[in-house]
Amino acid sequence: MSATTRQTRISLWRVVLVLVLATLVGFWGVRAFSSVILPTEKPGVATFAGYVDVTATPTYPFGTPSGPAQSQVILSFVVADSNAACAPSWGGYYSLAEAGDELELDRRISQLRSTGGDARVSFGGQRGTELAASCADVDALRDAYSQVVDRYELTSIDLDVEGASLSDTDAGLRRAEAIKAVQDAAADEGRSLTVWLTLPVATSGLTAEGVTAVDQMLSAGVDLAGVNGMAMDFGSGLAAGAAYSEAVLNAATALHHQVQAAYTKVGISLDDTRAWSRVGITVMVGQNDVVGEVFTISDAADVNEFARDHGVGQVAMWSLNRDSTCQSPLPTVLSVVQTSCSGIDQGSDSFAVVLSTDLPYMVPETLTASPSDSAEPTVEAVIDLTDDPATSPFPIWDPLGTYPGGTKIVWHHNVYEARYWSTGVAPDTPVASAWDSPWTLVGPVMPGDTPAPLPTLPEGTYPQWDPAEAYVAGTRVQLGLVPYQAKWWTQGQEPGENVAGGSPWILVMPEGG
Repeated sequence: MSATTRQTRISLWRVVLVLVLATLVGFWGVRAFSSVILPTEKPGVATFAGYVDVTATPTYPFGTPSGPAQSQVILSFVVADSNAACAPSWGGYYSLAEAGDELELDRRISQLRSTGGDARVSFGGQRGTELAASCADVDALRDAYSQVVDRYELTSIDLDVEGASLSDTDAGLRRAEAIKAVQDAAADEGRSLTVWLTLPVATSGLTAEGVTAVDQMLSAGVDLAGVNGMAMDFGSGLAAGAAYSEAVLNAATALHHQVQAAYTKVGISLDDTRAWSRVGITVMVGQNDVVGEVFTISDAADVNEFARDHGVGQVAMWSLNRDSTCQSPLPTVLSVVQTSCSGIDQGSDSFAVVLSTDLPYMVPETLTASPSDSAEPTVEAVIDLTDDPATSPFPIWDPLGTYPGGTKIVWHHNVYEARYWSTGVAPDTPVASAWDSPWTLVGPVMPGDTPAPLPTLPEGTYPQWDPAEAYVAGTRVQLGLVPYQAKWWTQGQEPGENVAGGSPWILVMPEGG
């Protein structure tokens, strides 16, 4: 009996062992099989945009992008006016109207869009007073955001919250409520308004204040396109001897997890792919604000590859103004940040091009006609290129005029600015490259444009025009305070009047005019 019992026990253990093994084999077999037959997650599509410092000098010509990589811009920064808490201004220096007049901002945005590019606006930034921190009234804050969105016909905005504004939770609540109202108003009008929230990140991700800022936005019901991490100025967060891109990508990975957690709090579950699509990575090219921190072209290639592999929602850079090697009298390599160059030797490389490689951006469509024997002959539309002084914001270009650098004129419905002293060269003359022309295209003449005030010189600079006197070519006179020069012999023809065959007078453009 004991032998029989022992044999029974052995059989039972064998059965159990067989069952366990069978279960394990079945489990791992199904997993292996599933990994083959089930579709794997595919990364989304990353996009690229470059920040432009609107008020920095020299002015960056974003309206005439040098290529597709420079065609999508984030114009920076709109902050509160120093004299009006709820009034938007560019950098605290220009009201929206002043930026239109002095920076030609509206015209340059229109010109960019005519090339197939587009612009969004960034509110906040490191300097100036962020609107939500300055404006205590939610309705007035909403109106301030709306003024900017409406004036520039924006479909996307960026909220750059950092410094003291980031720790101001009351301002955060106002910001979230106001942006939600602006988004809702756009939706009611059949439009959409994309909103990116840009925040500083360490290699460990957002600070606690940054997490709160995201929570406030989502709790208010703002439809965030994503959270854009400013992956720069890490300080002690860098690993010794590691590529700078390693810190950038560690920060992005940490942000990815925080984005998932933030959406979970409001009852939205994001898988890895969807979470990556709501992550942005913004780098500071070249020399960063922290001495010793340098983002190189090689780092840019690493970030680009990572973004493509993971489907990062957006890659951006600070800034297009800085995407070049510093030129004399500055040294090529600098440890102090410059606004108009990177502080490193880029050679012929462009950070924008490397960061945007194989990432989508709007490319101007090229239309080509398909020849067809059966096609009916068509009459091409004739575009009237005649410029009207009554609607031209600047004097119309004259082939006999002389134009010092900085002079703005109108030619064939576009505004141009002289890069240096020029005469006789039409602004739209075909050239091999933009640098071969003395003119820079600013943008189109826009609806509502009116003539700018004529240049003036102190009384007595030249003799007053006399209708009875005959003037030979080159003679200068004043009509009131406005200076003119005779183009050919003339008598009795008042300067500034339009006449058939052209006026015998040309405005004298003072230096810097």
